[in-house]
Amino acid sequence: MTEQEIFDKVAAILEDRFDIDKSKVTNDLNFKNDLEADSIDIVEFVIELEDTFGAEIPDEEAEKIKTVGDAVSYIQEHMPKK
Repeated sequence: MTEQEIFDKVAAILEDRFDIDKSKVTNDLNFKNDLEADSIDIVEFVIELEDTFGAEIPDEEAEKIKTVGDAVSYIQEHMPKK
């Protein structure tokens, strides 16, 4: 899966979960600052990432995912290889 395909899927999740237009999603978009996501929102988002990409994200790693770019990079590095 390419970086763009991962980005598109992450953007689609954000569009559904946070009611944001996909065209406004950038790699620099910060979940807490830009989307005003609380810790429960972020946990639910991480669970959805795990379900979508088939990658388990440990809590200590999830805490480091602050932006869309962080999420895309993490998924690209840790997604199960097919």
